[in-house]
Parts: sequence; structure tokens; C-alpha cells
Amino acid sequence: MHGPELVGWLLVALCASAGAYCLLRMRDGTPEQRRTDAGEAFMGFGMAVMALPASVVEPLPPPVFAVVFSAAAVRELVLVRHAPTHHLHHAVGALAMVHMALVMAAPGGPGGHHAVPAGASALTGALLVYFVGYVLWTGTRLAPVGAGCPAGASGGGGTVRGLLRAPEVAVACRLSMGLGMLAMLLAM
Repeated sequence: MHGPELVGWLLVALCASAGAYCLLRMRDGTPEQRRTDAGEAFMGFGMAVMALPASVVEPLPPPVFAVVFSAAAVRELVLVRHAPTHHLHHAVGALAMVHMALVMAAPGGPGGHHAVPAGASALTGALLVYFVGYVLWTGTRLAPVGAGCPAGASGGGGTVRGLLRAPEVAVACRLSMGLGMLAMLLAM
């Protein structure tokens, strides 16, 4: 990632935390929930690795990211039949990571002295529009629907297992990863 080092470390912390939360969620739930959580954990950790500041850690070559995230996109497209909304979104996220890796690998990529490759700006703009829409839509799912929600109604009554399966925590995790993706796209 290019940009201020502090922003890079904040993205690493945000994405790694989201990845760790999703990894913990994989311990229980239905097979489809575990597949979804696995995809989200992978994206969280992958985004964290890609966001590591280059001034501190020698970054992996961009083609490595492109190959890994291309494989993730194919996996998500294969799983679309199980839960279309989640897996299609994961595929778009993985393809966005492929796009960022390819732009970074191009001679005119971020930090280079040449122009950004042709078409990259348009695709980046389309991905920004998608993720802004996703973040706004996800944010509305966190807004309270009605007043006076009974205590403990969020699915766990305060237990660790309840917190891991609390729908609002999962939505907040998805929102934070969407914001992380926006930050990464803007840093290109």
C-alpha cells in the first residue's frame, strides 16, 4: 500500500481484527455460515497483508496477490449457488484486490513515475461506487429499526458464543471491511 504509514497500520489493525473475528465465528454455525465466515476471514487477513506499509515490511510481489485473490474470486463464484449475496460480494472484493495488485505491478502503478495504466481509473471508480453503496447499505442495517428493543434480544445474552453469532457484530465487521476496501481503493 502506498500512502501515509499510519493509515497503513490502521488498515492492518482493522482488517486483521475483522479477519480474526470471522475466524472465531467459523468454530460453530451451519456449513454455509462457516463458508461465508471463511471467505470473510480470508479477505480480512489478505487485506491486512496487502495494507502493510512498505517502509516497514518488504511487500510481497503484486503478482502473488493477483494469483491468490484470483483463486479466491473463483472459489467465491463457485459458491455463489449456496448464498448468492455473500459470495458474489466476496468475489467482487477479491477481484478488487486483484485489480489493486495489477495496478501496483504496472510500471505506472502507485508510487511510479508514469501514468496509471489505461482503464485502471475507470475500474477503480466503478469499484469505489460499488463499495460506497455497499458501505451505505450495510450501515443502514446497523441503524435501529424500532425503539425499545428488549435486553438480550440480539442473540446471545452476553455470552462469548452469543457475541460471536450476534448479527449486529457481523454486520459491523462487514461494514469495517467495506470501509477498509474503500480506503485501499482511495490510496491507489
